[in-house]
Amino acid sequence: MTRWQWLLIQMTRKLWFRATAFSILAVVTALAALLIKPYIPEDIPARVGADAVDKILTILASSMLAVTTFSVSTLVSAYGGAASNVTPRAIKLLMEDSSTQNMLATFIGSFLFSLVGLIALSSGVYGNAGRVVLFVVTIGVVLLIVVTLLRWIDHVSSFGRLGETTERIERAATESAQAERQSPCLGAMPLQADDPALAGASSSHAICALEVGYVQHIDVRALQDVAQRVGTPIRVQIRPGAFVDPFKPIVTCVAPLNDEDRKAVEQAFTLGAARSFDQDPRFGLCVLTEVASRALSPATNDPGTAIDIVGRLTRLMMVWSNHANTAMDAQPYPRATQVRYPDVYLPPIAIDDLFDDAFTPVAHYGAGNLEVGIKLQKALAVLARAPHPEFRRCALAHSALAVARAQQVLTMEVDLARLREVAEHVGVNVGSNVGSNG
Repeated sequence: MTRWQWLLIQMTRKLWFRATAFSILAVVTALAALLIKPYIPEDIPARVGADAVDKILTILASSMLAVTTFSVSTLVSAYGGAASNVTPRAIKLLMEDSSTQNMLATFIGSFLFSLVGLIALSSGVYGNAGRVVLFVVTIGVVLLIVVTLLRWIDHVSSFGRLGETTERIERAATESAQAERQSPCLGAMPLQADDPALAGASSSHAICALEVGYVQHIDVRALQDVAQRVGTPIRVQIRPGAFVDPFKPIVTCVAPLNDEDRKAVEQAFTLGAARSFDQDPRFGLCVLTEVASRALSPATNDPGTAIDIVGRLTRLMMVWSNHANTAMDAQPYPRATQVRYPDVYLPPIAIDDLFDDAFTPVAHYGAGNLEVGIKLQKALAVLARAPHPEFRRCALAHSALAVARAQQVLTMEVDLARLREVAEHVGVNVGSNVGSNG
């Protein structure tokens, strides 16, 4: 997607956007009775009891304000609990939860609907026919509030909890990995150092970032437009998630660009203070391993959570194992049919980096825990049998490294023997690689 489409999506994920949209809808609904009242027969108000609408709206206005205040305080507590018990990097996913935003926006919208309705009734602009319309709409609002409250009670009971939050992280990471799988290199050509099409691209024709921060989004379509306009390929040196500064080239070109094209290239990169899940599949792996590392800290001492995270990492890595061009076609990455921007070159994601992001922290912090070590070896055994041509090599290397780390911490030979036995299922000849403890 383009930069403006991405910024628009980011805006729609904010809580204030949905709350504002629901509030405007509530005000419009309350005032719609003024337009509909001419079509209401005069004898209906006496039969439906429209006079009771004042009391109903008063109850709604007072109760919805209290419910909204309580809900906001609950959200703040959930955010704080997730930051301390899971990882601060997961807060963004909780804040962008659409169900929570819809429920809170419903409460705010109901409050404003009641408030506007009471003001209009006090001014006498509705009349008897308008009261009927407002009464019918109010009954509908009451039903909506009841359903929302029941959903909110069920939702808030698990919102921000460890298991629910880690599931959100896994889901976001999986969506990002699947998007990369469907469109490798963001639809651009893979950047290879020896590509003849890029001969002559050097740092003398480089463009650097304007500020310090993480690359959150790259508008590859805008880069393709510039490349077609100037008739030269554009070589992107970094991927979303990279930390850049004004001294590090992010783009190199074969020929220099004029000021207008240079500005277009600079605006194609959106920087921020933190990484984003959307175009950065590796970020999801890093966040999951943060959860495991926190669980393995002496202060937390929760190996069960670390074991659960290893299982989630295994599922997530299996998405990559079925990546375009598996063992049956280990050559060009991506396939030609997946290249939509042939004049833009972007670095592919290295499988070694994925394994490092996923398993190195777990092996480091869980070296002294036999249960975590066994789970890690079993996960690597699964990945070693995956169809991707690089998976077996990476799984073998990380299995041997995890055993070597455990050797430096575990003191009982029986524990080491058990770990070596499990590691042999990955394909590692532990005896020849790591020796004995001490």
